[in-house]
Amino acid sequence: MFLSLLLCVALFLPLLFISLAIKLTSDGPVFYMSDRVGRKNRIFRMCKFRTMKNDTPAVATHLLRNPEAYVTSIGYFLRRTSLDELPQLFNILKGDMSFVGPRPALYNQDDLVSLRTKKGIDELLPGLTGWAQINGRDELPIPVKVGFDEYYKDNLGFFFDLKILLLTFLKVLKKEGITH
Repeated sequence: MFLSLLLCVALFLPLLFISLAIKLTSDGPVFYMSDRVGRKNRIFRMCKFRTMKNDTPAVATHLLRNPEAYVTSIGYFLRRTSLDELPQLFNILKGDMSFVGPRPALYNQDDLVSLRTKKGIDELLPGLTGWAQINGRDELPIPVKVGFDEYYKDNLGFFFDLKILLLTFLKVLKKEGITH
């Protein structure tokens, strides 16, 4: 949690500039609060910078019929650079998330939540990034994603987390796995 506080302070100005850019380029709030499934299947509110218009249905972006129609003008940039994820540092600070772990499921992804619960993955704190994230993100079928989450659970460790963080950073730089 100390690292997330340190990053919040260090990134204060970029967070402020992104907030202003969102406010100046679209109607609505700066942050998007999404109901997500956390540790032990407890629902929590995950914070992201808002990249979608206010009338966007509450489903995963890849499930929208025409996701491009819902993305705001600055939303494209925030998503391509993964800057929309920065407010999750507040969730880490609060204790709802960690830096590395399975990505938190949407509250209505019953199939994903059920399979994770069956495999004991619900015992882990969800992460800003995870093993499944660097191995395919949303393109992965749910059983494959859960397989990566289970592998992570079975191989927890400091150096594995460092590897995931480094690979995440490289993927963000290369803009891999980002479709909208």
